[in-house]
Amino acid sequence: MTKESFERIFRKGVPPTEHQYPGLGYKISKEHGMIIERDVAVPMRDGVKIYIDVTRPEGNEKVPALIAWSSYGKHRPFQYEYFFKEGGVKREWYSKYTNFEAPDPLYWVPRGYAIINVDPRGAWQSEGDATYWGHEEARDGHDLIEWAGVQEWCNGKVGLSGVSYLAIIQWLIAATQPPHLAAINPWEGLSDMYREFAFHGGIPETFFTPIWQKSISYSVNRVEDIPAMMKEHPLFDDYWATKVADFSRINVPAFVVASWADQGLHLRGTLQGFNRIASKDKWLVVHGRKKWENYHQPDSVEKQRAFFDRFLKGINNDVPQWPKVRIEVREQYYIGKSRNEKEWPLARTKYKKLFLDARNGTLKTAPIKARSQARYDAPGDESRSPVAYREERAQFDYVFRKTTELTGHMKLRLWVEAVGAEDMDLFIAIQKLDRHGKYVPFAAFSALEDGPVALGWLRASHRELDQERSTPEQPWLLHQQQLKLNPGVPVPVEIEIWPSGTRFNAGEKLRVVVQGSDIYKYARWIVLARHPKTINAGTHVIHTGSKYDSHLLIPVIPHKG
Repeated sequence: MTKESFERIFRKGVPPTEHQYPGLGYKISKEHGMIIERDVAVPMRDGVKIYIDVTRPEGNEKVPALIAWSSYGKHRPFQYEYFFKEGGVKREWYSKYTNFEAPDPLYWVPRGYAIINVDPRGAWQSEGDATYWGHEEARDGHDLIEWAGVQEWCNGKVGLSGVSYLAIIQWLIAATQPPHLAAINPWEGLSDMYREFAFHGGIPETFFTPIWQKSISYSVNRVEDIPAMMKEHPLFDDYWATKVADFSRINVPAFVVASWADQGLHLRGTLQGFNRIASKDKWLVVHGRKKWENYHQPDSVEKQRAFFDRFLKGINNDVPQWPKVRIEVREQYYIGKSRNEKEWPLARTKYKKLFLDARNGTLKTAPIKARSQARYDAPGDESRSPVAYREERAQFDYVFRKTTELTGHMKLRLWVEAVGAEDMDLFIAIQKLDRHGKYVPFAAFSALEDGPVALGWLRASHRELDQERSTPEQPWLLHQQQLKLNPGVPVPVEIEIWPSGTRFNAGEKLRVVVQGSDIYKYARWIVLARHPKTINAGTHVIHTGSKYDSHLLIPVIPHKG
């Protein structure tokens, strides 16, 4: 094991007894025709023991295993009543044996599978110190797969399943190429912790991260302190590189699912992961619904079973004939149509520029000759008193003359200037309005129903592009140095707008919103990227027209045939 080039910061774990922890001790029981072994000790390659629960069928038949790996606690049941409208998940879709974001043993075990829920290293009462979404955790996942693959009840085939944390870790574990790993099913899992979780466009996420840190910090030992590491590592460096999988080493069959609704968390990384893995057998589904609902709804579970039946049991079914890509194109909240495609992004995409005109807040198809400016105050830290904090924005509208589908990446190029500051945090939303100018909502943030088409972010000092990885439609930021702004000097910035799939009918409107703070805020807790502590001050200026070619690049999809 190579020595790390950085010092990892840990915090003391929260005692497991503070969260209804049942205690540690091996137990075996039979329930509903299932054998349940709790707190099975599994040694890792360095001798550290982690504890798992194994639920498997009665009898002597050898079955494949599905591993659900997360630090939330293998004893913690599915508790979606905490979320708005329970995240869309119906009570009859899962049993009391279902862990958060994991497969339901009461469904899978009678159908000939074993389900393994895990307390990873350092979580709860597993030994060692906890680290998250990195090569260390991946090595332990590799060791557990190899342990499961040779158990007397296992047929030698192991799969990985689950949502969010349980999907993210699949990229990392699969890249270690465990011999007994036969298939993965990443259901909405980011793949670049820096760009998709901790720093959106270089802006630190300081709302959800502390909540998430608490939820994964139950331990009798030490746990990695992610907020502290964010402060120590504000740029992409060796630390963050340890949390990105080598996708070229992932070659097992993969059924990958993403959602347009997961702006600011899993969407971007799920699509990046699908494109970059080397798997010959891989399929992608992109929907626009709530993620937990989509994972647990019965037709989705049947697709999961068909996939694993094929690659963990060798059943000759129709999975090889599945379309390589299936996407939903949304019109509004829970209204949209899905269709089959051959690739992602769509090869027939025609990119079109819409130029910003600050004179009247519009988007035009032709370059703007006259120079103009849009200005708004950007007061900074929203934790200041409501009297001191004001929220202003610039917005630009485009009315579609004919029905148009936009599916893929958008890019916003702006010429910007900060008056009274040497840096600026920019927050972007792409929104849809109907023919009467009324806002059109979409599913968003795991459980909500009034979200945008898409979002983007950028801290202007992080504007340096990776020229090799950037494409005209998707800028790739290096995040390796800070390029401060000079007074009175406009600079061009390219802002990645996360992917989306949306239909605009004739007469409907696309709106670009630019402001100095998060555009979507909610009073109650939700899985939502927020950035309440910005570096903003003074006034933001957007320059348009003439040499200031500020524009939105949109992905227009021609009709097939």
